[in-house]
Amino acid sequence: MSDALPEDAANARIDEGVEAAVAAGFPAAVADLAGLVCIPSVSWPAFDAAHVAESAEAVAALLRGTGVFDTVDIRRALEAGSDDVYGHPAVIARRPARNGRPTVLLYAHHDVQPPGADEDWDTPPFEPTQRGERLYGRGAADDKAGVMTHVGAIRALVEAVGDDFDLGIAVFIEGEEEWASRSFANFLRDNRDLLEADAIVVADSGNWDAETPALTVALRGAVAFNVRVSTLGHASHSGMFGGAVPDAMLAAVRMLASLHDADGSVAVEGLRDAGLETPEYDEAQLREETGLLDAVSPIGRGSILSRIWSQPSITVTGIDAPTVANASNTLVPSVRARISARVAPGQDADEALAAIRAHLEANAPFGAVLEYDGFDTGQAFLVDTSGWAVAEALDAFRDAWRREPVQIGVGGSIPFIAELVEEFPAAQILVTGVEDPLSKAHSPNESLHLGVFKKALLSEALLLARLNRRAG
Repeated sequence: MSDALPEDAANARIDEGVEAAVAAGFPAAVADLAGLVCIPSVSWPAFDAAHVAESAEAVAALLRGTGVFDTVDIRRALEAGSDDVYGHPAVIARRPARNGRPTVLLYAHHDVQPPGADEDWDTPPFEPTQRGERLYGRGAADDKAGVMTHVGAIRALVEAVGDDFDLGIAVFIEGEEEWASRSFANFLRDNRDLLEADAIVVADSGNWDAETPALTVALRGAVAFNVRVSTLGHASHSGMFGGAVPDAMLAAVRMLASLHDADGSVAVEGLRDAGLETPEYDEAQLREETGLLDAVSPIGRGSILSRIWSQPSITVTGIDAPTVANASNTLVPSVRARISARVAPGQDADEALAAIRAHLEANAPFGAVLEYDGFDTGQAFLVDTSGWAVAEALDAFRDAWRREPVQIGVGGSIPFIAELVEEFPAAQILVTGVEDPLSKAHSPNESLHLGVFKKALLSEALLLARLNRRAG
C-alpha cells in the first residue's frame, strides 16, 4: 500500500508549510525591509542617483540570496526618445518553468518619492521606525514593501517545497517608477526573453482596509504638464500700472479656476466618466482617511468612490511665482504652473491632454500667452477578471486574510501597466498591494501596517505554491 497522501491532503499540507514558513520568516522580512528603507533611493533628477544604484544592488543581493534564480542582473535601458540618456538601474531575475508549469512575473519598484521637509515627519524619513503595528519611513509602503513581499514569498515557497520546484518565476524591480518610468517600454523590449510570463503580479497598490484584501481592477490614467502664462514683456510697478495692465498671476488664477465647476467637479469638455459601479463609502470614512478638515466640504458629484475611481480629476500641483517673502510691488510678467490630471478608465490619455489644453486656451483671460513643456502621459487600465490567475489570486486572499476580498478601482495611476499589456498581451495582470488607507504613500509619515504586510506576503506565497502545482 502506498504511503502517498491523497492530492487534496498533500496540497493542504504544502499550504500549511507555506503559512508556517511565512510566520517563521516574517521578522527577517521586516528587518530586510528596514534595511531597504534606510537607502534614500529617490529617482527624481535633483537627488543623488548613486542611492538608486545602491538600492538596486541591495535588492539584487536579496534575490540572489533566495538561491532559486538562474539569472539575477542589474540593467538599464534608454529613456524613450533618447539615444544617450539611460534610466535608473532595475533588477531583473528569472528561473525557467518546467513540466508544463506557468511562469509568473513579479513586479515592484525600489525607488521612492522625495521625502519633503524633515520637519513634517515625526521621525526621520530614512530611519525606519516601528510604532505600534506600523513601520514608518519613506518607501516603507510604496514600494519597498512590495519588493519584500516578492522576496519573502519566494523564501516561503522554498522553505515549504524546496528549491527544486517547477514554477517559472521572473522578477522585475524597477528603479524609476516614481519618475514616470521613462525607460520602462525600452526595458521591456530589451529584456523580453527574461520577462515574458503567463501571469504578472504588480505589487504596487493597496487594500480596502487593514482587515480586508483588495485586487485592483481599474486604474485611472495620468496626464501632467507645465503651462507658462505670460502677459507682459517685463515686470512693471504695480502702483503705477495696476488696474490697467493684467499681470500674469491674475490671468493664471482666473484660467486655472476655470478647470472646475463651483462644486469642484472637473469642467473640461471632452473628459469622460467611466461609469463604474462602486461599493459603499461614506463621507466619514473619507474624512478619516484623508484628514479633510471639519469645516471643509468634499468636492465633486456622484458617489464618493465614483469621483475617485471613475471620474477625471485635475490638480494644480505647483506654481512658480514670487514667494510671499520676495513679493515686491510688481506686476508679475510670467507665471508657470504644473497641471496633474487623472483620466477615467476607458479614455485615451492623449485625448484627455488635448481636451485640457483646448480648455486652457479657450479660457486664457486678457489674451494671455500660453506655453507648454514637461509632458507626461500614462494610459488607464481595466483588468479582465475572467481569467484563471484572478481566480487563484482571490482564493489566496481569502485563505490568507480569512476575509472575502474586494475588487477595487484606484484613483492613482500605474501607467506602465498599459505598457506591460502591450508587450505581453497574453499575460494576465494581477494588481495587488501592501498599503492600507492610512499608509500615506507619497506623504510625510508614510507607513506600513505590519499586519497587512504579513497577510499580503502570505497571500503571494500561497499563490506561488498553488501555481507551482498548476499544469497547462
